[in-house]
Amino acid sequence: MLSTSDRLIDARAPLTTRMALGVSYNGSAYDGWQSQLSGRTVQDELERALTRFIAHGPIRTLCAGRTDAGVHGLMQVVHFDSPVVRPDHAWMRGTNSFLPHDIAVHWARQVPAHFHARANAVARRYAYVLLESPVRPSVDAGRVGWVFRPMALEPMQEAAQALLGEHDFTSFRAAQCQAHSPVKQLRRISITRRGAYWRFEFEASAFLHHMIRNIMGCLIAIGNGNHPASWMTEVLHARSRDAAAPTFSPDGLYFLGPLYDESLGIPTQTAAFDWLPG
Repeated sequence: MLSTSDRLIDARAPLTTRMALGVSYNGSAYDGWQSQLSGRTVQDELERALTRFIAHGPIRTLCAGRTDAGVHGLMQVVHFDSPVVRPDHAWMRGTNSFLPHDIAVHWARQVPAHFHARANAVARRYAYVLLESPVRPSVDAGRVGWVFRPMALEPMQEAAQALLGEHDFTSFRAAQCQAHSPVKQLRRISITRRGAYWRFEFEASAFLHHMIRNIMGCLIAIGNGNHPASWMTEVLHARSRDAAAPTFSPDGLYFLGPLYDESLGIPTQTAAFDWLPG
């Protein structure tokens, strides 16, 4: 018999319990977030774990922002409808017991039935961690990007200013991007350094496919002296992918998560944020 906390909703009734989860993952071993025939994606692993935990039919999730193969997530937010009601801490611990070691649920919240992880997000955040060293990464291989040539901060900061605001980001858009419009509002770019590690943070209303990795390619080309800071403006105004630098490695890219209206009570970060270098 199910306990009160595990009570089943009448099977004839619609699924009315909507849950949101905050999930972190190391994307190195996965084919990205979105479910694929390979079954080797973060979404596939999470849905298998939720289905095993609930033991009441398959569970389907919807995320705040899809990530590519090799990209990591510090706070992916997902929502799903459940036929059972359980305490928030049970969702976290129970789901984690069925997840592989490189994926973890940090928090769980019951949310209103109208909550939508993607549509309700007012902003999304990413970070790129870059190692500047004559020697390639070893213990942090797969978790940081790498450059072996010295980079200068001021030209990159000047170039980043040209991207702030609402623009047509076609020059930084992957050919397979499915977004309806290339126009996005880039609200913040910060560039800092600690030791050999650079940290680039981006916040925007939304991002195009490969947008950050393409911007990173251009920032690095400017930082190492291959182009002047003014080149970023030329690339932006060209509205052509051919004008920009090659797409940079996914290894150091982290989805920091979405932001929502405070009234929803959705956390803005997880404990995984404390690890991020730079």
